[in-house]
Amino acid sequence: MFIELNDLHIHYQVEGKGRSVILLHGWGTSLDLFEDLQKSLSKHFQVYALDFPGFGQSDEPKEAWDVEKYTVMLENFIDKLSIHEPILIGHSFGGRVSIKYAARHQHVHKIILIGSAGVKPKRKLEYYVKVYTFKTLKHILSLPLLRAYKEDMLNKYRGKAGSSDYQSASRVMQQTLSKVVNEDLQHHMPDIQAPTLLLWGRNDTATPVGDAKIMEKLIPNAGLAVLENAGHYVFLEKKGQVAMIVDKFLEEDKGVE
Repeated sequence: MFIELNDLHIHYQVEGKGRSVILLHGWGTSLDLFEDLQKSLSKHFQVYALDFPGFGQSDEPKEAWDVEKYTVMLENFIDKLSIHEPILIGHSFGGRVSIKYAARHQHVHKIILIGSAGVKPKRKLEYYVKVYTFKTLKHILSLPLLRAYKEDMLNKYRGKAGSSDYQSASRVMQQTLSKVVNEDLQHHMPDIQAPTLLLWGRNDTATPVGDAKIMEKLIPNAGLAVLENAGHYVFLEKKGQVAMIVDKFLEEDKGVE
């Protein structure tokens, strides 16, 4: 089904009855990735899963968005569907939006952050070389004699230097990725009052366990569970274990409207 938000058609699914749970997917994926988790949770909860703008079946933003705009979209989604005291479950980028939303809305009941982004990554020298080479190239190509070739040459450089996520995205979503990936949300974390479960794969290289330990220190009521032999998509790699941990964390909320 679809809902109109921020002048965009947003695709979402809802299953089950009980307290509301909202599943927020990671960058470059869609609500489909939560299919098994949604089915498991829908036995005891009313579970919403949505496609962020620019992913799945939802419309793409008309301009580059930052985490704030995605958070406002979630606020509008919750308000329009009259969802009260939700439990937020965010993976990777979905964790960013969960953090920002929960930091300013005390009605959030609980949060589960799975391999969540939000701690600005420590970049290797190679990254900064790429960034500053690109900026220098952009400046040089702004000179009158080279201006006609600017966009073609910049696009070629982006194709060589960009990540796979960056290369596969549209121009608007490339600009959006550049905005969200470098946003550090650590200053929001102490404002989160909801009980928070941090669920990580030991071998996660996209959002390392070190990030989770920072979140555990900064979020007042947070606990960390690390699963061995799993990476960034721990909820797919260790479905059974993740389901048991989540079930235990939400045990007292079953059957509550």
